[in-house]
Amino acid sequence: MALLHATTDSFDKQVLQADKPVLVDFWAAWCGPCRMIAPVVEQLAQEYDGKALVCKVDVDESPELAQKYGVMSIPTLAVFKNGQVAAKSVGALPKPRIQQLIDDAL
Repeated sequence: MALLHATTDSFDKQVLQADKPVLVDFWAAWCGPCRMIAPVVEQLAQEYDGKALVCKVDVDESPELAQKYGVMSIPTLAVFKNGQVAAKSVGALPKPRIQQLIDDAL
């Protein structure tokens, strides 16, 4: 499964109603640490295909989502399970830490 891109309009369907855990990367194009972890997030989308979903939310395009989920700085990674935030982490993390966030929700 390719990396998903959610907006305010598609977030409920893509993330909250998903039948698998969803890693959501709240990011912005101007954010250096966001760009640093982007390749890792894309790898995880491939590696967890069939087990979990990986979705990016551009906080500049969807500021209401960032506000709703308390995203104060980016990158913020949140794992949603059954429509709820199961885990949340702020800042650029190494790949094993991001994997652990997803694994804990599986």
